[in-house]
Amino acid sequence: MVPRAFAVGVRTGPGLVRQPLLSLCVGAMPNSEQCRCPRCVSEPDHPDKQHHREMRAFLATLNQQQRRLFAAIEANRVGRGGVKEVAMITGLCTQTIAFGQRQLAALLRDGELPKKNREVVGGRPLTERKYPAIAAALEEMLSDEVAGSPEGTQRWVRSSVAKLTSRLKERGFHLSHDTVWKMLKRMNFSLRTHVRKRRGLSPDPERRDEQFRYIASERRAFCQAGLPVISVDTKKKELIGNFRNPGKAWCRRPREVNEHDYASQAECLAVPFGTYDVMKNRGYVVVGMSHNTSEFAVSSISRWWQDEGRIGYPGVSELLILADGGGGNGSRSKSWRWNLQEKFCNRYGLAVTVCHYPPGCSKWNPVEHRLFSQITNNWSGQPLRSLGVMLGYIRGTTTTTGLTVEAVLDEGIYPKGQKVTWRDVDALNLTTHETCSEWNYTIRPAT
Repeated sequence: MVPRAFAVGVRTGPGLVRQPLLSLCVGAMPNSEQCRCPRCVSEPDHPDKQHHREMRAFLATLNQQQRRLFAAIEANRVGRGGVKEVAMITGLCTQTIAFGQRQLAALLRDGELPKKNREVVGGRPLTERKYPAIAAALEEMLSDEVAGSPEGTQRWVRSSVAKLTSRLKERGFHLSHDTVWKMLKRMNFSLRTHVRKRRGLSPDPERRDEQFRYIASERRAFCQAGLPVISVDTKKKELIGNFRNPGKAWCRRPREVNEHDYASQAECLAVPFGTYDVMKNRGYVVVGMSHNTSEFAVSSISRWWQDEGRIGYPGVSELLILADGGGGNGSRSKSWRWNLQEKFCNRYGLAVTVCHYPPGCSKWNPVEHRLFSQITNNWSGQPLRSLGVMLGYIRGTTTTTGLTVEAVLDEGIYPKGQKVTWRDVDALNLTTHETCSEWNYTIRPAT
């Protein structure tokens, strides 16, 4: 059975015969029985039979517009009665050939084919025209989602298309889900996530910018003098065990991990503290197993100085530390300053200048985007089943700019709640800077 789209009507005698044109549409060789001209029907061996077969074979290689034009050319060549004769030979209907003649005449007259002027036909009216008040009602429903008091006992649930349709039916608008969906699209509504573009309001943006300029000047001065500049911070804590790690990795089969990330099923909780050498583009990560305290932060910096700092910068007496404004190395932490004095400056005879980034600006700390981000990319999609695996991924982190990383394990216990009084802080050999004194200070060895 030939599909309806591939059949045309050829008038032969009193009735209309359905003639299949599937071969013409797909480009195959037409059947010899498709020609319905009187000579091919009555005289099987007449001289023009081969010409008719060639015409049908050529038509099979053309598109619809080209077939119309070719049939029009043949009909004009025959003259009177040519449209009917070409229709019987090719299987095209007379209306199609007549339309091709009009197109051919316009092509000869204007040099281009006429464009089709599609008439606007009637159809089902838009829902907004059928219900003029429905747009206002829908916008009111969507605006009510943010109404109500946060302390109230009832809040609006998120309005899905089904719930909106149900609420519209209660108001007398009987619509389907698809209709409501299309209306929302026409009203420029769509399901969207939050876009984090608005920066938090700073109480003093000029002071924040002043601190950034001061950090840049201090970095420049220390680098020109050949003094070490390090950026420190604590990375996100990691559960060690067969747990899912976000990301993808090349493998033949996906790795099977635990369904839930329960801390009770973990081997331990790893606390990576990173020290990034800005001048040498080298990272040093101490993986602790205790708490993220100021004592642990200072201990990690001390291990970096023992293993790499004093070797890479022999004979120096000053050091610049770039740190965030919170955490174990926060600008308001008394224990951070006290441990830095007692366990680093006095021990190694170094004068340490500390510059804290303003609150909410930790992403500009070099250790974040030059060290921690690369480590995360390196173990992306890989479960950290043991501390050895974690240390291996940290040590294997490299970049095209020459980053190298060393990682060590610290099994020490650093309890929380270290008591440091203001009297202890006043006894420190600490000097605040004139610019943003709460964020910039220098601690020297005790005399």
